[in-house]
Amino acid sequence: MSVLPSRFKELYPFESHFLDLGGVRYHYLDEGRGEPIVMLHGNPTWSFYYRRLIMDMRVKYRVIAPDHVGCGLSDKPQQYQYTLERHVVNLEALVKHLALKKITLVMHDWGGPIGMGYAVRHPDNVKRLVIFNTAAFWLPHIPLMLRLCRLPVFGEVAVCGLNLFAALATVIACRHRERMTKEVKAGYLFPYDSYANRVAVLRFIQDIPVNPRHPSYGLLQSIERGLAQFKHHPMLIMWGGKDPVFTEPFLESWKERFPVAAMRRIDDAGHYVVEDAYERIIPWIHEFLERNPI
Repeated sequence: MSVLPSRFKELYPFESHFLDLGGVRYHYLDEGRGEPIVMLHGNPTWSFYYRRLIMDMRVKYRVIAPDHVGCGLSDKPQQYQYTLERHVVNLEALVKHLALKKITLVMHDWGGPIGMGYAVRHPDNVKRLVIFNTAAFWLPHIPLMLRLCRLPVFGEVAVCGLNLFAALATVIACRHRERMTKEVKAGYLFPYDSYANRVAVLRFIQDIPVNPRHPSYGLLQSIERGLAQFKHHPMLIMWGGKDPVFTEPFLESWKERFPVAAMRRIDDAGHYVVEDAYERIIPWIHEFLERNPI
């Protein structure tokens, strides 16, 4: 587990909580009171990604933001089942531990399949869906950078040894680069400050189901089959139009499945859409929640 240095407290002014998962400490934020909103991050980010949304929304709502095992301030065991199935099970454990009911899920990147993995298993407990650039279905659009990082030896050296994946993300994923200040960049990278602490960054990349033979492909397919049961749920899609990973085909696939979803396309935002456009996103979420009361 990483301990957050005091220099980050201004950017990340939250109290840490931990759930013991069989000896592995699972870090999460639990801020505010009211209807529960669960925010799920991707790779190579952590709950730090949602910090501005949390600071605003905790005034009116209860906001829960976990760090997936291996990420953020959670433990980073070297021998662990870093798979989609395990991350979904961990989320189930957290929701049960906190006795959360009538959840609004906010999902980005890997948070999409993890969150929807929970949703298809507990559809009665999920009331609203907020989608950032992500997928909960299979498409054969795997960027070259991700394919290279999956290569034996090269991937481990690049991701764990040189920290290229996380470091490049702070340059490529945020289109408004003036927002990626020295302090913000350090906040994103802090949990991944050593070879060992980057283990989950690599494992997430390796767990991308690139073909039907991949171990996580079957689970992703089952999640995809379960999406239809949410076609009448309130859904807000906010999409960074300059994302090199979750490109136009992913957005079109969401729109085909959920044609009545509220849609906000942010043409000047990249993969880190919340970092690029939080001041527009926050009022859109408030409007969405108020228009769709539980």
